[in-house]
Amino acid sequence: MNKEYETDWFIPAQSTGTLLFYVTYIIDVVRKTLAEATLEFKWSVPYFYYKAKPFCYLKASHKHQFVDVGFTKGFQLKENSDFLITDNGRNTVKSLRYKSLKEIDTILNLVLLEAKKWY
Repeated sequence: MNKEYETDWFIPAQSTGTLLFYVTYIIDVVRKTLAEATLEFKWSVPYFYYKAKPFCYLKASHKHQFVDVGFTKGFQLKENSDFLITDNGRNTVKSLRYKSLKEIDTILNLVLLEAKKWY
């Protein structure tokens, strides 16, 4: 099965309603900011790869009504650490958590550009 088809199928299956809109919007922001990144379906979530290495993933929480954008090298991100979340004992991954659309653009772009430096 083609990876892009797999991801296109999974995104609506993973998220519905407002969360689906957030996930697709975040995908568009990542694609515009990092045109070289590829979107794949890994570990049961949409996962972006940059320079053939895991970069960030999207995970929708229906129970808590948010979308996490997890960065695999999150521990190296310092410039926007006030916005990055580390929970559940994670020591490598840090994430941005979105509960509203208006929060997405500015911080996400800044963190994407900072994370890009580590690849």
